[in-house]
Amino acid sequence: MTSTLPICGVFCAAATPLDPQGNPDHGTFARHCKVLLEEGCHGLALLGSTGEANSFGINERKSILENCIENGISAGHLLPGTGLPSLADTLDLTRHAVGCGVRGVLVLPPFYYKNVSDEGLYRFYATLIEGVKSDRLKIILYHIPPIAGVSISHDLIKRLLADFPNIVVGIKDSSGDIENMRSMVAKFPQLSVLAGADPFLHPLLEAGGAGCITASSNLIARDLRFVFDHYQSPSQSDAVAKAQERIIAWRNLTNAYVQLPTVKAMIARRRNNESWHKLRPPFVELGESERQDVWNRMAELEEKDQRTA
Repeated sequence: MTSTLPICGVFCAAATPLDPQGNPDHGTFARHCKVLLEEGCHGLALLGSTGEANSFGINERKSILENCIENGISAGHLLPGTGLPSLADTLDLTRHAVGCGVRGVLVLPPFYYKNVSDEGLYRFYATLIEGVKSDRLKIILYHIPPIAGVSISHDLIKRLLADFPNIVVGIKDSSGDIENMRSMVAKFPQLSVLAGADPFLHPLLEAGGAGCITASSNLIARDLRFVFDHYQSPSQSDAVAKAQERIIAWRNLTNAYVQLPTVKAMIARRRNNESWHKLRPPFVELGESERQDVWNRMAELEEKDQRTA
């Protein structure tokens, strides 16, 4: 089932490094992306929630994508986020991304106004698609109601798939509701349903889902890829179960404090690069005691992983 879906695999919700002045560090980002691909990611969902997308201006977001490609990352590996509250800005970013040759775009619903109707959301996505006017446009809807405060309903998905069947190709579900993911797999077999949290990758694959787009894949891409490759193999069932245990443990650690500063602190240790701690407001880096706690727990997990691998 998975292999027939338009977009499937392990995609990293890549974090964005910043230089001392708080600007995107393009060189460090490209190196990070290359390592993620080497570790097994099928692609990279840059400029999403983990990438601090909504802390960057439109021109900065364009520059991050352009520099990523210029620094050797194939556009065919990339799923940049392009959704903004303004339809005009979303159209601008999406046209730019399609022009860069990306594999697809991850599009949040317009998230400032709440209690909007499915009709309003349909018009937003339909106008976007009609405005881009390209058969190269592949949209992954982004369902993240805990943060966006706007949900993508099954009725809306059904309508978009009926009217734009070769353009709306997937959905990232970051609701935390595995039953909603399973329901979408059953209702929309042509849709790539991607988990937004690492522990859901395995059960979603077993239900016929397409894969994941996750923050923890900045750190545990190899285990996620192993689960993706071997979840159907009886001879690997024990190894898959152990990988799943490691995935859950690392995911839990990313939530020890505020997730994004924690993820960046973990990447800083993994890459031996202190610049990874830097974030844009409203986020702030972990305090020294928090950072040391996370690093100590990372060391414990790494030691345990070596014993159980």
